Amino acid sequence: MNNFDFSTYLSPLTWRYGSDEMRKIFSEKHKYELWRKIWIALAVAQHQVGLVSKEELDDLKKNEKNIDIEKIFELEKDTKHDVVAAIKEFAEKTKIGGGKIHLGATSMDVVDNADMVRIQEALEIVEKKVITILNLLADKIDEYSDFPCLGYTHLQPAEPTTVGYRLAFYAQDLLTSYEFIQFAKKTIKGKGMKGAVGTAASYKELLKDLPAQAGKTISAGELESKVMKSLGIEAALISGQVYPRLFDFIVLNSLVMVTSALAKFAGDLRILQSPLYGEWSEPFGKKQVGSSAMPFKKNPISSENICSLARFVAALPQTASENASLSYLERTLDDSANKRIVIAEAFLTTDQILITAEKIISGLVINRERISFNLRQYASFAASESIILEAVKKGANRQEMHEVLRINSMIAWTDIQNGKKNPMMQLLLGDKLVNKYLNKNQLEKLMEVENHIGDAPERAKELVKIIKKL
Repeated sequence: MNNFDFSTYLSPLTWRYGSDEMRKIFSEKHKYELWRKIWIALAVAQHQVGLVSKEELDDLKKNEKNIDIEKIFELEKDTKHDVVAAIKEFAEKTKIGGGKIHLGATSMDVVDNADMVRIQEALEIVEKKVITILNLLADKIDEYSDFPCLGYTHLQPAEPTTVGYRLAFYAQDLLTSYEFIQFAKKTIKGKGMKGAVGTAASYKELLKDLPAQAGKTISAGELESKVMKSLGIEAALISGQVYPRLFDFIVLNSLVMVTSALAKFAGDLRILQSPLYGEWSEPFGKKQVGSSAMPFKKNPISSENICSLARFVAALPQTASENASLSYLERTLDDSANKRIVIAEAFLTTDQILITAEKIISGLVINRERISFNLRQYASFAASESIILEAVKKGANRQEMHEVLRINSMIAWTDIQNGKKNPMMQLLLGDKLVNKYLNKNQLEKLMEVENHIGDAPERAKELVKIIKKL
């Protein structure tokens, strides 16, 4: 194998994105370590029924960690088969037990179970980081649950909400993603030890007519259970040569749910960081450079990074879906080549998004002064619904009041666009229909939109309680 350096193509996921912890899971080293673990778990189970002697088993165990990956790649050049190459390399190290490696197994008894172990290990990392971010969000929600801000619909000023309630949007989406991860973990399973087409015929044949070992024989199903218990995963009840590829589709969609939730947060943060809003911003280092040409820039590059990578993750389930439907009968290799790429890259990219999101949320800047300024600037518009509701309670026609508010709002909006002070209050005080139902004191009170936030604080705090129970 080549010694990679910066003179050849390297994936950004090799060094730039993702954690070393996640890279280790999808490393060649860890893969071959898992293959050895499976072969030894199989030999242990077969030793219990006399198919593998103690001396043979001891030899295999003694050399479990003695792996020469370079040798495996060298052998693969001739065999054109990575599992056969790995068997040969292991057998060369184990002169006593080497002849019993892979007994009764087919390649995917090893590859698929190892892949499922790696997927479950990677899901554990994702799950822990999601919980960390949820708790960070919960703390922010709790802190700002009552702090009023302007709501925006269609990117236009709308009614008020609270900063905490807006943060709760993202936390609720991420909580839903967390719950889907739980579903994925409960649903996905390894292939098990079922042989060439999933019938376990080879294992049944091996175990047939064996003399009772210590007064007990085992079935092919029991042999499978022993091996899978050693690996810490369950076996699918039914499989062909491989585990159902729908499992990969479920896994990738669980990652898309996580990355989409965080991309929504990051996208909104990019808007709120723009100077015309100026309400939130991601942390910006003292020596950080926003632009090579414009020194004043404070670009939301971390949020943009999340949005960019999330689009990549979102595209991957399509491949998994096609793998599930286009791998024919008991198995073809339609999935094999791309599966080496999409699973690892989906997890590594998701990992990077989680790393970045944690940093952003930990250092999230909430500009209270600008939030309050924006709220005051558009308070009279935000009060429109309250004015309509109060007037209707006093006998006004709802549709007529809506039209009056609309006309006056358009006049006031034009003045604001022309750099003038918002004249909405004066316009309403001078409107005969409005004055018929509401006086100046009532209008001024209704203009205090900080009070028009419904039960948003209470619901935000309720979500915090749910998150803290995880």
